[in-house]
Amino acid sequence: MINLLTKKIKIENELNNTVKIFGKEISVKVIYTRIINPELDLVGNIINVYLPNKYKKTGNIEIVKLAIDKMYDEIARIEIEEVMEETRIMLNGLAPENYEIKRISGKLAKTLKNKTIIINPEIVKYDKQVLRYIVLREFCHLKYRSNSTKYFEMLGKYMANYGDYEYMLNVA
Repeated sequence: MINLLTKKIKIENELNNTVKIFGKEISVKVIYTRIINPELDLVGNIINVYLPNKYKKTGNIEIVKLAIDKMYDEIARIEIEEVMEETRIMLNGLAPENYEIKRISGKLAKTLKNKTIIINPEIVKYDKQVLRYIVLREFCHLKYRSNSTKYFEMLGKYMANYGDYEYMLNVA
């Protein structure tokens, strides 16, 4: 009985951690209830993950991680569309119509040769200014494929403090 209780406490401690959304720590709370499918909602600084009662006795870490990943995907879809539009306006139309939100190992974004920008939904863990910087950086790569002097001049023209964000990402 003590072993089962210890295992349950360990699982709950792993589940009831924090995640980041736009640079802010958000608590994750797991709640077991009478539902069929897992759900989650964000209330203030707490993400409530609702799991069916039948999951109480199983390891739920993966289910919670999947729910959080889906939340990141949805937030990214909304926020990236908004930042893409802001950047298009700022750059007077220099922008791709093709972009995808897709998990990329070890990167937050990349630009393909066919001028498609791929953005990792994990980007919503960072401050919104970092999101703006990443999108601007990828737009600049549409014009200059390499990190040339012209590339950095263009980046600096539209975001004078871009080095701060690059530093922040290298430290993270």
